Amino acid sequence: MLEHLKRHSRKTGLPPGTLVHVGEAKTHKATITVIDYDKDECRELHPETVSQCTPLRQKPTVTWINIDGIHDVELIEQVGQGFGLHPLVLEDIVNTGQRPKFEDYEDYLFVVVKMLYVDAGGDGIVAEQVSLVLGENFLISFQEAPGDVFEPVRQRIRGDKGRIRKMGNDYLAYSLIDAILDGYFTVLERFGEEVEQLDEPLVSSPTPGLLRRIHRLRGDCAFLRKCAWPLREMVGALERSGSRLISKATSLYLRDLYDHAIRIIDTVEMFRDTVGGMLEIYLSSASNRMNEVMKVLTIIATIFIPLTFIVGVYGMNFTYLPEKDWRWGYPVCWGVMLALGGAMFYGFKRKRWI
Repeated sequence: MLEHLKRHSRKTGLPPGTLVHVGEAKTHKATITVIDYDKDECRELHPETVSQCTPLRQKPTVTWINIDGIHDVELIEQVGQGFGLHPLVLEDIVNTGQRPKFEDYEDYLFVVVKMLYVDAGGDGIVAEQVSLVLGENFLISFQEAPGDVFEPVRQRIRGDKGRIRKMGNDYLAYSLIDAILDGYFTVLERFGEEVEQLDEPLVSSPTPGLLRRIHRLRGDCAFLRKCAWPLREMVGALERSGSRLISKATSLYLRDLYDHAIRIIDTVEMFRDTVGGMLEIYLSSASNRMNEVMKVLTIIATIFIPLTFIVGVYGMNFTYLPEKDWRWGYPVCWGVMLALGGAMFYGFKRKRWI
């Protein structure tokens, strides 16, 4: 968070609409890919410049332009000029700290959403900002880096599966957002499996390593909550927008997106409560284990108190000490101590203190 604020501080004093990339530094070359399709055909292009994409907006086909690399501010600015995007929209695209949101600019719709996935090592959750611009016959998606959850959508377009080739670009936008939300469920499933793995050791062996894992899960849960909560507002605003760019047929599917957003939020809140309860269980288990140790030590100390008293009495250095010269004094002393210790142990056992 502090690092993000430091990067954001570079915009201090600059006028609104100034394009400054805010986010993790990237070094890869920004790339443009295009899928242009209708119900009869589909073709994929890999243009080198934005100027090769702008003529496609005049075609009656659906044109999906995907840009990987929002760190290339010059490229983003060219896209804005070629497709008539507002400078504030471009500013939001290159700022990866945006909350999921929806804005209606009449000629086009602007959507920001967080795409979640588990990193390659499987040790953490990665969030990438995805911005969508929905125009008359085109859809532009902006991503931070190559790699996404949109491959099933591409396969459906290429193979003419389902209704995606028969619907407009508004349905394509729905499909992309739906793919992103499906990715949330995949992440939540992995998160739930890790939570379940901690159930048994949480009670049987609450180690410091387990406490560190719980704290990491709390951090991941707070991160998921930050990404998930704005989804409901964003999808709800998109559904209620009444924009001419969204058909009535697609509006029905947006309701399904809203249901998905609610389920994601409910699941995140459930995990939040679960992880919070796990921390309390850990502290309670650790306290109980400490109490058991203290109880054992207390019982041992209690048994040895009278034995120490007997040894202390007969360890005094008085000349005229009774039983000092008695032949059976030593074994009798041992017998009394063993009998007394055994009697106390039996009494504790009978009271079920041990």
